[in-house]
Amino acid sequence: MKLGFTKKPIVVKEYHLDIGTVKVFDNFMVATFDEGATITLERAYQIIGISEIHFRGRKFGYISLRKNSYAIDPIIYTYLRGLDNLKAFAIVSKKEIDMHNFKIEKLFYKKNMEFFIEYENAIVWIKKRLK
Repeated sequence: MKLGFTKKPIVVKEYHLDIGTVKVFDNFMVATFDEGATITLERAYQIIGISEIHFRGRKFGYISLRKNSYAIDPIIYTYLRGLDNLKAFAIVSKKEIDMHNFKIEKLFYKKNMEFFIEYENAIVWIKKRLK
């Protein structure tokens, strides 16, 4: 079920990292990681740096678009919790394993985090959280 997505957001900047792609929009960013990638704290700092460049001093949201399977060091979530301007964290996947992983990730993150099957629904939710 789609929540009513009005206009398509415009990509402000796209980053091609060794672990995947990060697209930056007006008030949120979307990361798509490569199959088999390992998201370490060092690599997470790259993404945090991108958020600092584009969203310093203003609220933003983050969408993890999980098209591929990859590993995440859960300690990353303790650092993400420290980003005061990160107001909404969405995970988008159609895979059941990602739904189970989400429940564990949410225990580490402990802030505003939701799981979506439809990408458009995640965008609508992010925008509502940033109002």
